[in-house]
Amino acid sequence: MVEFALTAPLFMLVLMGIFDYSWQMYAQQVLQGAVSEAGRDSTLETFADDQTVLDTRVREQVLRVFGEADVQFSRKAYDQFSQVGVEERYTDANGNGSYDAGECYDDSNGNGRWDPDRGRTGNGGADDIVLYTVSMTYDRVLPVWRMLGQPQSVTLSYTTVLRNQPFASGSDAAPDSCP
Repeated sequence: MVEFALTAPLFMLVLMGIFDYSWQMYAQQVLQGAVSEAGRDSTLETFADDQTVLDTRVREQVLRVFGEADVQFSRKAYDQFSQVGVEERYTDANGNGSYDAGECYDDSNGNGRWDPDRGRTGNGGADDIVLYTVSMTYDRVLPVWRMLGQPQSVTLSYTTVLRNQPFASGSDAAPDSCP
């Protein structure tokens, strides 16, 4: 009895931690499956103009298992795979290796300012590369992490990079040219 009284709390804590971690792995797989399916569908011309149907599908699949999850979506479009996550080009007039206000830049995403990521918001057009990211935030089922001083909510995200089919709608915006 004494041995059980000494080891039971630690054993229960470890056991609950394993269950909670397994639930988190399951959440990641649910999210990954939903995003992968929606990502494949989003490259087709059928969904070129309206991605809300796909976002709704992903949200519904996640909420079937994680009813209280907050699901957020992000899409950025690029002309080539090599541009994903790359800053907009600029002329480094003072030679300090970073963009400074007033320096000439190519506004690749057409938002009127220099950005450290040249991606255009949205699903892009025909033959564009799309970085599709979905994040979900949910409260953990067991209070293990709170007992260890960690937050009760966890945020998971999944990202996929796709190329749109060469459909007829959409066009590339011509970037500005620096001298």
